[in-house]
Amino acid sequence: MASQGATAAVKAINPAFNPRTVHFWAPVLKWGLVIAGISDFYRPVQDLSVNQNAALTATGMIWTRWCLIIKPRNIPLAAVNFFLGVVGATQLTRIALYRRELKKQQAESPILSQLPPKA
Repeated sequence: MASQGATAAVKAINPAFNPRTVHFWAPVLKWGLVIAGISDFYRPVQDLSVNQNAALTATGMIWTRWCLIIKPRNIPLAAVNFFLGVVGATQLTRIALYRRELKKQQAESPILSQLPPKA
């Protein structure tokens, strides 16, 4: 009985999610990737990287699941990874729609497709 009280006291004094642990700093620092991905919403679609955004999407989805499996469960890290996956998937959707529209335009007017792209 005394050991349970001592364990509860230690957990209250030193919780798993505090600024002295990686459980705190990993989500805080990873928000930088989410903010960088959101700032790419203002970039032209032709400048976006499929590989980069596919990596962000995969990382976000994989680590969201992993954060819910590990002990202690790290909900803030799961949340930031979820948003990282959403941002990456949104950018991949933008790229796919742009490329589909580009192919459609090239099929409609083959002469315009022979012109060099604007710099």
